[in-house]
Amino acid sequence: MLATVNALFSAIVDYAGLFPPAQLSLQTAMANYVQYQASPHDWMLGRFILPISRLEDFITLLPTFSLQEWPLSLLISGDAATALEQVRSLNSNHQAAVQALEFPPLTPDKIAALDLLLPIETFFEIPLDQDLTPYLAILRDQKASAKIRTGGVTAAAFPSAIQLCEFIFACAQAQVSFKATAGLHHPLPGSYPLTYEPESEVAAMPGFLNVALVSSLVYWQKITAQEALSLLRDQTANQFLLTDHAISWNQHQINLLELTTARKQMFRSFGSCSFTEPIAGLREMQLLEMGI
Repeated sequence: MLATVNALFSAIVDYAGLFPPAQLSLQTAMANYVQYQASPHDWMLGRFILPISRLEDFITLLPTFSLQEWPLSLLISGDAATALEQVRSLNSNHQAAVQALEFPPLTPDKIAALDLLLPIETFFEIPLDQDLTPYLAILRDQKASAKIRTGGVTAAAFPSAIQLCEFIFACAQAQVSFKATAGLHHPLPGSYPLTYEPESEVAAMPGFLNVALVSSLVYWQKITAQEALSLLRDQTANQFLLTDHAISWNQHQINLLELTTARKQMFRSFGSCSFTEPIAGLREMQLLEMGI
């Protein structure tokens, strides 16, 4: 496998098997995560996404699984202050480690009022129909990260390429990292089924390869907004060139060290109810054929 592929996709998929369209039971989702951790593609696997409302059920099921470490990203609901106190009081003996918190959309004032003195990553979903500037200013001051919804089970849940491009540039300008959630389980953009039903409606979806590469190029100020928009819309692999040392798209090149840094400082991960579909897509592009 190319070193650049590893850098671009390392720990990029946060597993969200509990959520639509998969909507698995907690036990099945946990069993899948154990299986994925033992697979040759475990290097792509990020955190297990768990609603805080299911935390007690999760802890009850833990002894039935052999996995020693469960990196969790908790979805916060209800009263945020109460949820934060619950996270602080978690029994440190549990083999599950809360590595991240994910908040639903809140106003900038409510974000600013939260006591976020926790040594873990914190993500706040930002509604794209609002002015991003006050949100990102608060997140920068709070040393928190943004979260963008990139899809769902309806076509209306997907942002346009223009919205996605504007969001990425805004995050880069504000020096705020971000993660994505839903609808980003295909490497390249295109029209894909919204659910796993045989007669499912199809919708235009973004590609995680494009988003990851655009984010890296934008972070290093190597691409204009118009060029980034073209890359986000590119549905073919014709203009991509990957080597061990760099990735290029249409003459825009980013090296291995720059990719590694951009993943840490810019595009953190994306939540997906499927871990196997992103892998299958990369295999189809022959990006996972070398070494694994």
